[in-house]
Amino acid sequence: MLLCHGGGMTGKEECMMRDIDRMHHFFASGRTLPLSFRRRQLLQLRSAVQTHETLLMKALARDLGKAAFEAYETEIGIVYRELDHTLRHLEKWARPRSVPTPPMHFPARSMVLPRPMGVALIMAPWNYPVQLTLVPLIAAIAAGNCAAVKPSRYCAHTADVLAFLLTSIYPPYYVKVFRGGSEMNKALLAEQFDTIFFTGSTHVGREVLRAASAHLTPVTLELGGKSPCIVGACTDLEVAARRIIWGKLLNAGQTCVAPDYVLVKREAFHPLITQMRRAIRSFYGDCPLQNPEYPKIINQKHYDRLTRLLKASEILSGGGTDSTLLKIEPTLVRAYSLEDAVMQEEIFGPILPVIPVDSFADAEEIIRALPKPLALYLFTDHHALRRRVLCTIPSGGVCVGDTVVHLANSSLPFGGVGESGMGSYHGKKGFDAFSHEKSVMYRGAWPDIAFRYPPYGGKLSGLKKLMKL
Repeated sequence: MLLCHGGGMTGKEECMMRDIDRMHHFFASGRTLPLSFRRRQLLQLRSAVQTHETLLMKALARDLGKAAFEAYETEIGIVYRELDHTLRHLEKWARPRSVPTPPMHFPARSMVLPRPMGVALIMAPWNYPVQLTLVPLIAAIAAGNCAAVKPSRYCAHTADVLAFLLTSIYPPYYVKVFRGGSEMNKALLAEQFDTIFFTGSTHVGREVLRAASAHLTPVTLELGGKSPCIVGACTDLEVAARRIIWGKLLNAGQTCVAPDYVLVKREAFHPLITQMRRAIRSFYGDCPLQNPEYPKIINQKHYDRLTRLLKASEILSGGGTDSTLLKIEPTLVRAYSLEDAVMQEEIFGPILPVIPVDSFADAEEIIRALPKPLALYLFTDHHALRRRVLCTIPSGGVCVGDTVVHLANSSLPFGGVGESGMGSYHGKKGFDAFSHEKSVMYRGAWPDIAFRYPPYGGKLSGLKKLMKL
């Protein structure tokens, strides 16, 4: 199915079109459908990640300043876990599923057949370039698809290793890595794929959705937003502080589910600030900017954006910067209202606004005034408040008593709601995101009851009774 465009094309665009066309033809051949084929590809991927594990860690250190422990904890280890979980459950997920059939269709049986979508486009971000490239790819392969993979150009060293890794095990007509910046993104989105999986900002997510609408291509959007953290007075503030700071400072705050701001009961405001300062010092010492385990900001553009936010904020702790290392100290700031600069956008950096509130109703009002978040964190021992938060505040996911760790559970779907995303993945949900559930009903030729055929005279009352069964 050669996809055509009006106007002239560059050689690179023609080559890209041929690559995508070959992937469509390979999928149409049916070779990706057998479970044995899918398992082999997943096992190959696991072996390749193991072989290149050191290279991946070095690349993550160069691109983002990630320590080996953090690189394994938040990227490579999650890939292994997702691969193992998928291999363990793949046969069950792919199995045809029997569903009930209404008696009026007797004799018949109904089935749901999970079928691959076809050729998937996976567009990955720069902040967790290994995990957020390979985990969607695992799901796409498990579901029986071909995949076009587009890593971010911002993490060039990691993208190099990923391209080398994937090219070494997969032919380009099955899994193909496309490199480049925004122009490559636009060119890919102009092509016709069977599904698109995008992880990134809400702004770019809208552009992806707009481009996909031209072909009515289904999309999964994993976006972001300002994920709130609610801290009640009746909780262990020392533990809460450690877990909030840990979740916030992973990858120097460049995490889509990082706590973006803290709403704390007014009487616990100063004690929490004290505990968070202690946690920062315990984790990264008195000079975080010189700590090799403390990550850096991805590039100058984002560093400049974050330093502008610092200048517009009331700093409670931290605030130091190093333009040479592209590092910003873990920084606590006092926020007063949604008009503050730090409350106007997703921070995506190591700056944490803290807002004292008098009641849960005040906290809820602030959260509801902002777009629906990707995650919500709650620290309280008050069970009624827990139930109220779970039932009344919309968010992609919730973690009670901790931060971030919920996304590492392959049995939990991960995804947003509203402006924080569309669709979900991880584990079975990832398999489903790249699958179409085909409805099938089997009917024999006999008996062929005449009741449903015209003429209909005198049959309506009988039909109503039958359809109530």
